[in-house]
Amino acid sequence: MNFLEVLRTAVFALRGNWLRSALTSLGVIIGIAAVIVMVSVGQGTQSEIDKLVSGLGSNRLDISSGGGGRGAGGVRLSASSFFTLTEADAESIRNEIGEVQYVAASLRGGTQAVYAENNWSTQWQGVQADFFDINGWSIASGAAFEARDYGSGTKSVILGETVRRELFGDEDAIGQTVRLGRVPFTVVGTLKPKGQGGFGQDQDDVVLVPLETGRRRLLGAMGLPTGAVMQIAVGVGRAEDVAYAQEQIESLLRQRHRIQPGADDDFSVRNIAEVVATRTQTTRLMSLLLGAVATISLIVGGIGIMNIMLVSVTERIREIGLRMAVGAGPGDIRRQFLAEAMLISLIGGALGIAIGVVGTLLVSKFGALPVALNGKVIGLAAGFSIATGLFFGYYPARKASQLDPIEALRQQ
Repeated sequence: MNFLEVLRTAVFALRGNWLRSALTSLGVIIGIAAVIVMVSVGQGTQSEIDKLVSGLGSNRLDISSGGGGRGAGGVRLSASSFFTLTEADAESIRNEIGEVQYVAASLRGGTQAVYAENNWSTQWQGVQADFFDINGWSIASGAAFEARDYGSGTKSVILGETVRRELFGDEDAIGQTVRLGRVPFTVVGTLKPKGQGGFGQDQDDVVLVPLETGRRRLLGAMGLPTGAVMQIAVGVGRAEDVAYAQEQIESLLRQRHRIQPGADDDFSVRNIAEVVATRTQTTRLMSLLLGAVATISLIVGGIGIMNIMLVSVTERIREIGLRMAVGAGPGDIRRQFLAEAMLISLIGGALGIAIGVVGTLLVSKFGALPVALNGKVIGLAAGFSIATGLFFGYYPARKASQLDPIEALRQQ
């Protein structure tokens, strides 16, 4: 029997009981659809983590002022107790820890940006020069701050893309005057857009001012201690030195802040690489769980194929005997039943791929989970479909080919 004849015979056999064949393929349909959706979600989530890494930097440490806003008994602490980090701390880290490549102290707050009749509620950040390198910001138009701007309190501002678009639209922003709160600033530059960050925030909804400008012009009413900052961002030169640099920074700050052994730190150091590693591990576990669910569905579908094919062999023993009596060999019988199992699996796989693609697109459009559908996922699903038919169809086909034709002909 050639291939076309085997295929024609398999189709004819399945059409004889099409409802049973359709129900048998249902397990494969569900399994393949599940594989496509689950793998697409897993890849989409991993893509989001990669975006997070590129946005934050894996060689980065963030140092924040520690402690709460209240002391023992609920007594409110002073600003000097809350803002425990200073520019001098940042300079000490820069000068005393050789593994550190960039250091940038910063202040931040909320403000209303106003230009003509347009206004936009946004976040401002008072920064130092290394802030741009640590955070991967580039200038789209205009220029960055000059070295003298960072310590002079100059009223210069650089706009993120979202703020620029909301205030100026298609108009050129460079050289224009905007108000942050009640203070007028001159726009000296705009930032290249970054888009949505790894935590879902709009990274372009920000305005940058020099650190001293933020302290004097935008936080003047808060009465901050001299030189106080809210955060210090540190960029380490090599990834393998991050953990060591973190230990050295913690030791240096404890020494500078005169923290006694056993006492709590008045600052906290966050390792971005550890955050990313935690999210990656969580995503991997989720992907394994989703993959296990899809695999179980495929196994159930494969067992269904094997069960139906064994029933088919039992029902068609006399037919098998007749085929052997007129010259069909064991190989012909094996190929025929294997072709039937493969056909059920392939039809179920094709329908499963279609349902999986539609399901993935629906999750992408209406769901909160990120998805990444590509040809590799569809190819993987097709491979699973073929493997399911071969694996679970071989035993019934082999059993049919080993029947004794004389005994088979005696069956009623």
